[in-house]
Amino acid sequence: MGNAVEAPRSSARNHKKGNYFTLRFKRNFFCSLLASLILLMFAFAAASMSIAQTETDADMDFPAALPLPAHVVVVIEENHGYSQVIGSSQAPYINTLASDGALFTNSHAITHPSQPNYLAFFSGSAQGIIDDSCPHTFSAANLGSELIAAKKTFTGYSEGLPSIGSEVCVSGEYVRKHAPWTDFPNVPSGDNKPFSSFPTSFSSLPTISVVVPNLLDDMHDGTIQQADSWLQTHLQAYVTWAKTNNSLLIVTWDEDQGTTVNHIATIFVGPMVKPGKYSESINHYNVLRTLEAIYGLPYAGKSASVTTITDVWQ
Repeated sequence: MGNAVEAPRSSARNHKKGNYFTLRFKRNFFCSLLASLILLMFAFAAASMSIAQTETDADMDFPAALPLPAHVVVVIEENHGYSQVIGSSQAPYINTLASDGALFTNSHAITHPSQPNYLAFFSGSAQGIIDDSCPHTFSAANLGSELIAAKKTFTGYSEGLPSIGSEVCVSGEYVRKHAPWTDFPNVPSGDNKPFSSFPTSFSSLPTISVVVPNLLDDMHDGTIQQADSWLQTHLQAYVTWAKTNNSLLIVTWDEDQGTTVNHIATIFVGPMVKPGKYSESINHYNVLRTLEAIYGLPYAGKSASVTTITDVWQ
């Protein structure tokens, strides 16, 4: 009798236990399913946010990366327009540089005559000068003073300058109006050097150098061919060295032959440059701003209101 009663009780307990485990399994299953669904929802949300961010980033105008040349040499030629030089049989070397580098086909000077253009390139302003008078003294920030403040270096090299730091207005074929750094006391006089001091060991060049040939060798009084030959003789070794030493050459003109259009050639040559012709409109302020942007300098004068040249870099 006792065994007969006990069997149903045992069966009931087993049935209850089975129901308990079934319910627990179902509860765990649904909890896992719910957790999976929540995780899946978060994954979709994160993916949507990522896609949206990618689309937003694509729409934003991020500045292009700029190179950081070890050295930049800027050569300023004189008083010849774009069409007088580019394509000219009298300037084979300059045209080789134009083919090897970036040629700006829509480059313009600021004004006439020469001196205001040199001041514009160097300080972002003509400093109120409208002629070639000399001497002048200005206190404004400029490319030289900005480099020095940033613990970098600058030198202006003028062919025919009689001595380091000379402030003479005219000496033979040298003219101070083409050497704007001499007008700014915030550029040390020791940074105003004759071109005869231009280093033959190019690694000892300053961060930025500006080279000014004399009046016979810059196309002002001499011929296009004479200036072309001078440039090849004195700068080709640097151009060759620059190719494997992360350095840049810029060749530009202060102004054209006197037209209202003032269309000039500007050429960038170096291993960081994408060769080709570039048609955006630029002037001396754009070139100044680009040099300032490359080295993280403040923008002097009107260079603050123009664009940096960004499309020519590798």
